[in-house]
Amino acid sequence: MADLTDGQPQAAQPPPWHASAAYLYALHLDGPALAWEYLRRHSGYHLAWHMRATTAGAARPWGLRTLEDPALDAREALPHWLNTRSRAIRVVPDDDAESNDCPFEFWHLPGRKALQHDGQGLVLAARWPGCCARLVLAPELHDGMPHAFATRACQEPRARYRDMATDLDLLAAASRCEPLAVARPRPSPGALQVLHTLQALDATQAGASLREIAEGLFGATEVAADWHADSALRARVRRLVQRGRTLVNGGYRELAGLGPLPANQPGRNRPTPDRP
Repeated sequence: MADLTDGQPQAAQPPPWHASAAYLYALHLDGPALAWEYLRRHSGYHLAWHMRATTAGAARPWGLRTLEDPALDAREALPHWLNTRSRAIRVVPDDDAESNDCPFEFWHLPGRKALQHDGQGLVLAARWPGCCARLVLAPELHDGMPHAFATRACQEPRARYRDMATDLDLLAAASRCEPLAVARPRPSPGALQVLHTLQALDATQAGASLREIAEGLFGATEVAADWHADSALRARVRRLVQRGRTLVNGGYRELAGLGPLPANQPGRNRPTPDRP
């Protein structure tokens, strides 16, 4: 039905999930950030957030230390996953530092910084185009002190060290010259699948049919040319919807690097691997 403004009919506005450009930021999210995008779309998590003032320990079943506002997307939110401390780079005072070593300078760190307390200590996230560095700050660390980077011991220290070295190289490069923008190649099929999965999930939660989702994602012309019971396009949309539901109902934990969904916890579907 058309809306009337000053007696003139106006076409109905398309639903918010139609705007693919609104999902482009998802192409550049790492695993924990992408996991948050699925968790914040879970209706049970919304209920837990609204009841947070009266419910103790409400965050742990969701894989978090503290509840985060589901209204914030991954560009603004800083979810504290249960494994954030074990995977983040720890910044500690260096008692044996040489006189010419670089001091810790909070305001010289690159990007937009978010500093929060996760219930145990301070966690710093520094974001700049295409990257996000997560640092756990030691309580005794102060601005201007000599410092060192550390990581927690684990069963696969070599892989953990490689990840830390990569993050530190990016942090050092951005500290010397913070990029204003990042030129990236055309998104891979896997990256586009992430975007389409989130878009299809939002459409499903808004009550859209499979055909409506297909028209929003791929255009009415393509749908008109190839939409029938056994069409590849229809099967593709069905898989996107199922993948989104699976990731919301526990599959996000794999993206966040958490263990399998505990028994009798929110979400029942078996996790499905996804990017990154």
